[in-house]
Amino acid sequence: MSSSQSTLDTEDAIPTGTPELLCRRDERVAVVTLNRPEARNALTLEMKRALVELIPRLGDDSEVGCLLLTGAGASFCSGGDTKKMAEDGSPTDPEERKRLLRFEHRIPASLHALGKPVIAALPGPAAGAGFGIALAADLRIAAESAFVTTAYARLGLSGDYGAAWFLTHLVGTARARELLFTARRIGARECAALGLVNEVVADDALESRALEWAREIAAGPPLALRFMKEDLNRALLGDLQSCLDFEAEHMVDSAGTEDYREAVAAFQEKRAPRFQGR
Repeated sequence: MSSSQSTLDTEDAIPTGTPELLCRRDERVAVVTLNRPEARNALTLEMKRALVELIPRLGDDSEVGCLLLTGAGASFCSGGDTKKMAEDGSPTDPEERKRLLRFEHRIPASLHALGKPVIAALPGPAAGAGFGIALAADLRIAAESAFVTTAYARLGLSGDYGAAWFLTHLVGTARARELLFTARRIGARECAALGLVNEVVADDALESRALEWAREIAAGPPLALRFMKEDLNRALLGDLQSCLDFEAEHMVDSAGTEDYREAVAAFQEKRAPRFQGR
C-alpha cells in the first residue's frame, strides 16, 4: 500500500512522532502504516514505542470507528529488525530484556482489547512479530502474493507477540503447533483455507478493498461494535453461562442507546442509519 507522506492531506494526517509510522484518517477509518519499506517494515524500537502510544489514542478518538493496519510497499512486516537492534545496543541483562518485551507486548494486547474493530491488510509477507501483530487484528485481508510465517524456529527462538495464543484460538492447537514448530511459509490462499485471513484479493486491489471494508465497518454503531468485540473476546475464555450473562448486559445497554432508536427509525423510513455513538 502507499507509503508517501506527501500524499497525505495535512488535515487528515494523525501525528505519530516518527516517519517510520504513518497515520491518516480516511472518513472514519484510521489508516496506520508501518513505513520502512526498504527494510520490509521491520520493527524498530522507535516504531514499537510509537505504536504503543498511538493505538490507545486512536481508541479514544471519537472520530475513528475502525483501524486499518498495513505496511508500506510490498510487505506487511518482517518482524523485529535484529540488525537495527544490534546497532542500537539491545539490553543484555535477561530481566531488562523481559521488561522490554513486556512493553512491546502492549502492541498486540492493545489491538486485541481495543474497543473498535481492527483490520490488518497484508500487501506481502508477515513474519515473526509482524505476523503476531496481524493475528491481533480482528480481521485480516491479504494480497494474492502475501504469505505468513511464524519464523521463530528458524532463529532458535520460542515466539512472542501472542503467536501461540492467537494461533491456537484461530486455527486450533494442532495447526498452531505445526505452524510454530515448522515455521513454514503459508501462502495467502492457504491462509484463507486455514482461517488465518478472511479474504484474499489481487495485489492491485488490496488497498481499495481494505479501505472499502474498513469504511463499511466504521460506519456502523460504535457502541454496539465495542460491545460485540467485548463479547467475542469474552467468548475466547469464558464458559457459556458467563458469556450469556455478558451478552445480556450488553444487549440491554445497546438497546438503550440513541443509535438503536436511530436504527429503528431508519428501518421504518427505509433509509441508511446515521450512528453517532450515543
